[in-house]
Amino acid sequence: MPLMCGFSIMVIPDKNYFRIGEVSKILGVEPYVVRYWESEFRSVRPVRTRSDQRLYRKKDVEQLITIKNLLYKEMFTIAGARKKLTDINRGKEVAPFDESDKLIDIKRRLREIREVVS
Repeated sequence: MPLMCGFSIMVIPDKNYFRIGEVSKILGVEPYVVRYWESEFRSVRPVRTRSDQRLYRKKDVEQLITIKNLLYKEMFTIAGARKKLTDINRGKEVAPFDESDKLIDIKRRLREIREVVS
């Protein structure tokens, strides 16, 4: 699933769980940055395996993309991005809009149509 972030397009593969290396490649940041954002934003909570590996769900990756947009594109501080993300998640405010939002909505609607047709 392609998502826009600044000037690059991020593609989220169609799978349920992602390891931290995959997430860092999708976001274009180092794994330590992903771990830091995880510690700063409560909405990102990967599942831990028995061997203590992080497995990020698709919703975690989408939250991380929003966080990256807020920090790098919108130029929020960590505290400001945390507050903005809380507002977005509570429905008080709409996430920063870019063309990827249209693609996400289209994909969701196509899945709904596929379920009806099947």
